[in-house]
Amino acid sequence: MFLLRPATLSRLFLAIAGLSGALLAPPAAAQMPAPAPAAIAAGCPAVLQHRFKRLQDEAPQALCQYAGKVVLVVNTASFCGFTPQYEGLERLYARFGPRGLVVLGFPSNDFGQQEPGSAKQIADFCFNTYAVKFPMFSKTTVVGKDAHPLFVALARATGKAPSWNFHKYLIDRKGRVLAAIPSETRPEAPELVARIEKALAEP
Repeated sequence: MFLLRPATLSRLFLAIAGLSGALLAPPAAAQMPAPAPAAIAAGCPAVLQHRFKRLQDEAPQALCQYAGKVVLVVNTASFCGFTPQYEGLERLYARFGPRGLVVLGFPSNDFGQQEPGSAKQIADFCFNTYAVKFPMFSKTTVVGKDAHPLFVALARATGKAPSWNFHKYLIDRKGRVLAAIPSETRPEAPELVARIEKALAEP
């Protein structure tokens, strides 16, 4: 039988404690901090880094889900002379959606008080009257000091803020704002269709 000196016992205890701590410690990956929101959205163009409530049920939606698509942003209204453009917008979406186009509708009461209804009323009108299937979002301010940052960015990029309902902005797959299209231009106007086809053809 042999006896260990106190100093030796102390060193042995510390070594065992250190080994136990190493075995019980979580793996390095588990200790990594959660990725910052900026890192999560790194693959999303700045112009799409916004969230809106979906029109029909107010579920929060990130526009980043449309990254990599050609996007046509439109501020809409239910009681406007341009309201029948819903039909053309839906036809554009049906025609070019399989190739990567998405139409995003943002009802707005900014012009002529022509969108006074609730989200449910607007959603019912869009579906029942024009069979709209493209994504629609809750009522949005698109001009003035309370304009949503998305529309501020679109106006800044093109030099043109919406001047009436059914103003349109075309965004390419990389998030570059290509053009502002006035309300008077029908969705299926040859010049707009040509712009869309050109954007869809680019990677």
